[in-house]
Amino acid sequence: MRAIIGDRLHTHGVTSSKGEHEAEIIDVLGADDGPPYMVRFADGEERVIYPGPKTVVHPRTPSD
Repeated sequence: MRAIIGDRLHTHGVTSSKGEHEAEIIDVLGADDGPPYMVRFADGEERVIYPGPKTVVHPRTPSD
């Protein structure tokens, strides 16, 4: 997985939609644009994420 600052990570729930989360990447901590990523959730919480297999990167759009 590769991502850049401004991209969004979407993690799909394993058992239900309640487990779905989306966050904006605010820093890339790994080599070659890889994980881990520092992310910010809509509620303002920030944390380091090591994305799992059910995580999708949504590239940032020019309007972001």
